[in-house]
Amino acid sequence: MIQDIGGPVPPHTDHAVSVSLPTWKANVAYEEGESWVVDKMQCGYPRFFIHPIIQDLAREIVRRYGSPELETAILFPSLKTSGVCYSFLKSKILAEEPCNVRTIDFALPIQGEDAPSGTDSILSCVIYPIQHAPIAKQVWQHTGNGISSRRAEFCLNALRDGFLVERKPAAQCMASPRFFKGPRRYQGRESISGMSQGSGTHARDSTTGTNTTTRNMQDGREHVQFIEERFGRNLSTSLAGQARLAVRRRIAGVLTADMELNEALEEKSGEGRVAGLTESDVFLFPTGMSSIFNAHQMLMAAKGEMKSICFGFPYTDTLKILQKWGPGCLFYGHGSSEDLDDLESQLLKGERFLALFTEFPGNPLLKAPDLKRIRSLADRYNFAVVVDETVGNFLNINVLPYADIVVSSLTKIFSGDSNVMGGSAVLNPHGHYYGSLKNIFAREYEDNLWAEDAVFLERNSRDFVSRIDKINKTTEDITAMLEDSPLVKQVYYPKYNSSKPLYEAFRNQSGGYGGLFSVTFHSTAAAVAFFDHLEVLKGPSLGTNFTLSCPYTLLAHYSELEWASSFGVDFDLVRISVGLEDVSDLRQRFQQALKAVAEVNA
Repeated sequence: MIQDIGGPVPPHTDHAVSVSLPTWKANVAYEEGESWVVDKMQCGYPRFFIHPIIQDLAREIVRRYGSPELETAILFPSLKTSGVCYSFLKSKILAEEPCNVRTIDFALPIQGEDAPSGTDSILSCVIYPIQHAPIAKQVWQHTGNGISSRRAEFCLNALRDGFLVERKPAAQCMASPRFFKGPRRYQGRESISGMSQGSGTHARDSTTGTNTTTRNMQDGREHVQFIEERFGRNLSTSLAGQARLAVRRRIAGVLTADMELNEALEEKSGEGRVAGLTESDVFLFPTGMSSIFNAHQMLMAAKGEMKSICFGFPYTDTLKILQKWGPGCLFYGHGSSEDLDDLESQLLKGERFLALFTEFPGNPLLKAPDLKRIRSLADRYNFAVVVDETVGNFLNINVLPYADIVVSSLTKIFSGDSNVMGGSAVLNPHGHYYGSLKNIFAREYEDNLWAEDAVFLERNSRDFVSRIDKINKTTEDITAMLEDSPLVKQVYYPKYNSSKPLYEAFRNQSGGYGGLFSVTFHSTAAAVAFFDHLEVLKGPSLGTNFTLSCPYTLLAHYSELEWASSFGVDFDLVRISVGLEDVSDLRQRFQQALKAVAEVNA
């Protein structure tokens, strides 16, 4: 066993986005909520397991602003995102039930030009009765809009040190223009707490003789000192804007080689994934699911509220978003040509839709949809196409010419280090809805990617190109070995799936088939033996620089295993994301796991 139950994956990582569930039994126990697993969990996948730092911040806020015995809180990066949760809670709680659901918005006392880059959007929380936690958790999980653990760490320190304060409504702020101070170590000799006196820009303080302009400047210096101490010398928030730009340029496809930040900023833009695409068409989000949630919201704002189509067996939360935030969706879980025939018949009868959401390829079956036919139907019947390219990634495939919006989870292979969350949405500049979407994004988009997270994303993605190339080659080697083994029932990988021609139509000239595959065996006992004896890290997530495995269906669909099985997703399927290990080393580990399968079959 490489990592104990409940430890962070990767090990010794404060902001890890996966957790060790090293045996089949441990995965089942986690889903059942058994204490011998749950009580050991130091972290988890952030949309399913709220990080301990975020829990600490929520408790501190409720202690100050609520009733800890009766209430709890859920945290978001802006008033707009907390408003989504507030509205969802209110819609699910019976009207006759007395319920004090409320939002509290927090900010740093120094804003505008004096605030360090990337720290102006801070924190907004929803406080609600504790019995409604399962409802609020749906918003956290499905929308992906919750705060990151790094933001929470900063906010918790700022709150305790007096630098994070409740942002009152404008009228209330005008009535009480108070200056909030931190601890004395951040205060200058002439800086004190208290109410400002007098009026006008240069009003004098009656107790010190200093004017408020001077004191505001002092506040700004103290605030900057606080920011610098909390972020550390090696992670200046002034880099956040540059990091965001470099990340957006990489996603636009104008940077085609490994390069440092300064090179990425100085490099002259090349031709992107489609002609005319620039970083201005790339929008960043705190998670991949947030990019999907917001793409759906932006499309409804642009076209009006209409049903959507979910095509192919999707990652579970994509379907939930379409079902719970809007008029609903038409679900085609097989993603087959017969499904497209049925869709076309619905369209011929006069049915109209907002958009079709699909993955290329899908997760966990790695099946490619017929994107060319989908595009043809979309053009004929006026619906948008949204493609999630997370598994394929834009170095291997180019689906943007056939999509209106391409979304991706940057948490995965783009980052690779499994220590930061992020997402992106790319608008096709030649898409039918480009003009209206660009206007909607200009009006409605919020950049809620925390400054420190942006810096980590940029650092992690500098060697994105070379990592993809190595992982592609290693995965082809490992899947070929498994494909040749009689112990294996089926390998799900774009190279071996029946949908391979559909994948090949979008594969870049130098692209491969990616680092993710799934495998099934001839019995559940064989699947368990393989998983338990495979000496790699085990937990949720994918696209990591290290090989990572999980019993995917158990983790993603434990309460709906029969439903998943009806779409060809076996409950004992094992999903594997290949990393950067030496291929000969990995082959040996997989051969050892297959040996355990052979012993079960003997």
